[in-house]
Amino acid sequence: MKVSGTSGVGPSAGPGKAKAAGGGQGFQVAQPAAAAGAVQTARAAGVSGVMSVDAILALQDVGGPLERRRRAVGRAGRILDVLEDVKVALLSGEVSAGDLERLKQAVRDERDATEDDRLEGVLNEIETRAAVEIAKLERANRAA
Repeated sequence: MKVSGTSGVGPSAGPGKAKAAGGGQGFQVAQPAAAAGAVQTARAAGVSGVMSVDAILALQDVGGPLERRRRAVGRAGRILDVLEDVKVALLSGEVSAGDLERLKQAVRDERDATEDDRLEGVLNEIETRAAVEIAKLERANRAA
């Protein structure tokens, strides 16, 4: 179940009086005045044991391993899409600095969420190659 908003916790109704069958007065036990205070305390204690909605929402944001993997696959797919665009542009001779900047940004976004040393190495290589290609473009633009 996903909780999508917060709403206050309403007051607890507490224990109610039992209704007698047949509409007459049922069996009642007289309570001393001190016992009435204990009933009020029991009513308030019942509400305080409920987990707050903010805590539930915070737990949902953390996500489980499957959620983290789904997000990682989505980010990796974005990098692969940008890499494919850059490859096609390089092969056709129409690569632009904007394409390479998009690639560098996609790598930076992935780097923030990774904890794998091998993946860090691959991202470093991609980012270095993009920087080299940007430098080549800038040099070619200055020479022209």
